[in-house]
Amino acid sequence: MVTQITSGIKISVSTSFEGTYFKNYKIHYAFTYQVTIENQSKDSVQLNSRHWEVYDSLNNLDIVDGEGVIGKKPVIKPGEKHSYSSGCLLSSPIGAMKGFYNMINFTTTKSFKVTIPTFKLMAPFAMN
Repeated sequence: MVTQITSGIKISVSTSFEGTYFKNYKIHYAFTYQVTIENQSKDSVQLNSRHWEVYDSLNNLDIVDGEGVIGKKPVIKPGEKHSYSSGCLLSSPIGAMKGFYNMINFTTTKSFKVTIPTFKLMAPFAMN
């Protein structure tokens, strides 16, 4: 698990390899990741959008931008957590993801970015 705190918002990420799939005559490696967003600040915040950079060991980069996370724009009060799971497909058994969330602080009404730390995606058979 990797963690990082930005402006009082703690992001923790754990990953899992789900298996291989054939799609369009090509093998893909499926991974899931679970993100926990913990508000350690004194203000309520809302996650409005996300930006992901998804890398694989073949030097491919996929940029993913979107509203909220899994169809939600959670409001997280001080001391509360929001967790969700998602996934991605890579063209190789090793990769990484990183990014940021765009959030708004309800007390100051200011937008701010929360860093999602780089986390590795690695199929167990590729670890040697």
